[in-house]
Amino acid sequence: MTRKRMPKILVTGAAGQIGSELTMALRNRYGNQNVVAAGHKTAPSPTLRDSGPFEFIDVTQKETVEAVVDSYQIDTIYHLAAILSAVGEQKPQLCWRVNVNGLYNILEIARERGLPGIFCPSSIAVFGRETPRDNTPQETILSPATMYGVTKVAGEALCDYYVQRFGMDVRGIRYPGIISSETLPGGGTTDYAVAIYYEAIANRRYTCFVGESTVLPMIYMPDAIKAATDLMEADFALLRHYSNYNLTAMSFSAGELAAEIKKHIPDFTVTYKPDSRQAIADSWPRSIDDSAALNDWGWQPDYDLAAMTGDMLERLTARHAEGRLYP
Repeated sequence: MTRKRMPKILVTGAAGQIGSELTMALRNRYGNQNVVAAGHKTAPSPTLRDSGPFEFIDVTQKETVEAVVDSYQIDTIYHLAAILSAVGEQKPQLCWRVNVNGLYNILEIARERGLPGIFCPSSIAVFGRETPRDNTPQETILSPATMYGVTKVAGEALCDYYVQRFGMDVRGIRYPGIISSETLPGGGTTDYAVAIYYEAIANRRYTCFVGESTVLPMIYMPDAIKAATDLMEADFALLRHYSNYNLTAMSFSAGELAAEIKKHIPDFTVTYKPDSRQAIADSWPRSIDDSAALNDWGWQPDYDLAAMTGDMLERLTARHAEGRLYP
């Protein structure tokens, strides 16, 4: 039996890169009033704020989440609140508190109330220098080089524990770099692959913080959202993994991305000045084996590099013409 669609959903981290678009997709799918967006400090966009309920919470303070869950009778949580890789290296203690303690609070709230569905994304940051970097397997060595990666390994183990120990339905994806036309970068190592499009439109030049030959797995936001909703609607009995499905759509180098943009904007130029984020990128996979997601719940991406670049530039060019390139 396919897992039923849940009518009362809470999205934590709803003002972030994934959350802002996933929330709108869920509202379109299940109804605006059935999807509660929640953030910590970042003010929501007018679209997010005006299209349905929005609440401020702190996932490290369990009672603030409980109040929203109980007030709206929430039965499914998409838990996206997190400190990302680059910021996590600057503030490792905060990264642990938000990413691990916050997740623990979410899982305990779900356990205590018998909530039937939790989605908590993981990341390719769980891998490291001892992990095969090409076609990284579903089951392999996890040796993260960042506090963000450490918290995601802990999170995967914690989620799987709640599945095995308490019989809960907890699901997650190891996201690669995510590229979006709707939200600005939020402190991740793959942010260059988002910023480069904005700078190509605005200034026709970009200084990239990773080297030209740096290859990383990526996914376009529409596919990232589709993966989350498809996994949550899959038959739980068919899932061989729970919180740690490998996922990807494409892999490319920073130079290949620049070359694809130049097909549309011939005078675009890129210089490469790697900074501290280069070491993080070098510890991550170049390509991902996501055959488990294909086999278990039919995962297939819709966008490759060319299709994504065409769509990104079309959207950003239209916004720039209206004087509102940056969200």
